Amino acid sequence: MKKTSTRLADGRELIYYDSRDDVVREAADRRPLERTVTTSEIRRDPLLGDAVAIASHRQGRTYHPPADECPLCPSEGDRLSEIPDSSYDVAVFENRFPSLAGDSGRCEVVCFTSDHDTSFADLSEEQAGLVLEAWTDRTAELSHLDSVEQVFCFENRGAEIGVTLGHPHGQIYGYPFTTPRTALMLRSLAQHKEQTGGRNLFADTVEREIADGSRVVIDGEHWVAFVPYAAHWPYEVHLYPKRQVPDLLGLDEAARTEFPKVYLELLKRFDRIFGEGEPPTPYIAAWHQAPFGTLDEFEGVGRDDFALHLELFTIRRTSGKLKFLAGSESGMSVFINDVPPETAAERLREVASK
Repeated sequence: MKKTSTRLADGRELIYYDSRDDVVREAADRRPLERTVTTSEIRRDPLLGDAVAIASHRQGRTYHPPADECPLCPSEGDRLSEIPDSSYDVAVFENRFPSLAGDSGRCEVVCFTSDHDTSFADLSEEQAGLVLEAWTDRTAELSHLDSVEQVFCFENRGAEIGVTLGHPHGQIYGYPFTTPRTALMLRSLAQHKEQTGGRNLFADTVEREIADGSRVVIDGEHWVAFVPYAAHWPYEVHLYPKRQVPDLLGLDEAARTEFPKVYLELLKRFDRIFGEGEPPTPYIAAWHQAPFGTLDEFEGVGRDDFALHLELFTIRRTSGKLKFLAGSESGMSVFINDVPPETAAERLREVASK
């Protein structure tokens, strides 16, 4: 992998990740952009103890542009985009309309491919492996920023999810705090460790799912994918490396090599869940990594106790119908799932590639 860092016209950082070492990236951003001004602010909710990012500048962000004006496609002639070069393998740049910025963290956009009319599932294993390397490198780089305590790599796919750009891409958030969801996991981890005399909750969960087998979707040599026992979403899969590590940086070469094959197969299965002729399945793919900040408030738990994993889920519950977060979910955070996890796992095994 070759990494080339440059700057866009308004000062934002852009990084190219290439599979070939002989690629030269010298194209300049020819757009007359003024330096980006953001108004991100983190406010604490005194009742719930969580945080809300106030980012009013995002109201003016790019919204469903026509394909020939896509800001994530390579620049061509007089059509100038966020990517100055005429082609790229993987590109990462600072978001022009970030939810988090400055002392409040950092937001980046990850372009998986220069091909507008494709998706992550269509990538080759080599391309998917390069995306994994980009995720890993950005996690390492952002972890060194004083304003970042936790790094979150994710992909929103589909208009139903709220995606405003059709080009295959994801995002990376560098939060200035440990996110509420991760804090819940860490508290459960600490409680389990105390109650079981030091056992690890993540390890016990993966071991239990493999032993049961009814919810396992893919059991590889270095990765295992399963529908969790208490899945929140109609179709939800958790993907774990079998050798527990706290973050993407901890993956060994064997796990990195197998990941593209396993992950691409999962994405292909998601597109087959509802049968032939159905539109692409909307989904969120979210990497959960250990925070880089202090974990002192979670007594007896360290970074190495956390387990890197990816959570993949769709908000579509059946053909033509979405799972809305209504009263119980939005008002009380109590999910009601219409699809039994065992049924979801069985369906995801049925639609395996031949």
